Amino acid sequence: MNSFKYLSFFLLYIACYNQVNAQHQKLENYKNFDKEIMTFGVQMGFNYTGFNFAPTLNAYSTYGFRSVQAQALPGAQVGLLASLKLGTPILRLRFIPTFSFQERLIKYYSTPKVNQVNETYDEERVNSSNVDFPLLLQIRSLRQGNFTAFAITGLQFSLDLQSMQDKSQNYIDPFIKIKKKDWMAQFGGGVEFFNEFFKLGLEVKYSQGLQNVLIQDMSPVSKPINSLYNNSWIFTVTFEGGR
Repeated sequence: MNSFKYLSFFLLYIACYNQVNAQHQKLENYKNFDKEIMTFGVQMGFNYTGFNFAPTLNAYSTYGFRSVQAQALPGAQVGLLASLKLGTPILRLRFIPTFSFQERLIKYYSTPKVNQVNETYDEERVNSSNVDFPLLLQIRSLRQGNFTAFAITGLQFSLDLQSMQDKSQNYIDPFIKIKKKDWMAQFGGGVEFFNEFFKLGLEVKYSQGLQNVLIQDMSPVSKPINSLYNNSWIFTVTFEGGR
């Protein structure tokens, strides 16, 4: 996950550096953007989604595991953007209905047996196909030529269409059951570049679940787990313009 964050911030830095250094050579594009009360666009990108994991009390000794670990995996997403100017160009309210594909991995490392050389583990994959509804406040810098920077924060409601919340547990081949609905807090930032007819945005944000989504049904794969909270790093590209 660290390499993902560093790469994202490095790409944003290079984009900012090149744009700022070229400002004196460019005419100001899309001059009327900040006069628009409502703007619309398309947002697409990828996510790196995992769980904040907490084991039950004495989980490892009780259930014979050396450890249980949650691993984040990459996914993709695409959404539609509606943005409302809040009286001033530096404040905008953004609503971005999004369809996202997410995957996480939980590994169960067994306690080594006597004379066992190789470490063994079982794994459970948790897949989600979400419809996300983020409502975000965007705080923008004043426009410098064809460039602005911004910060964002807000809340997101997520509905997992692939959730097996209501599916009967298979105790022969058990699976992790998570709740269909979740609330997320989001914050991040990015940069915007004005082209002749649209605005291009690059954005990195962090999304943190606010509720425990684990459904504890006392199956072998859920017994060692006390709580699971969704979290994601999200990198997106936005194409935005007026009506």
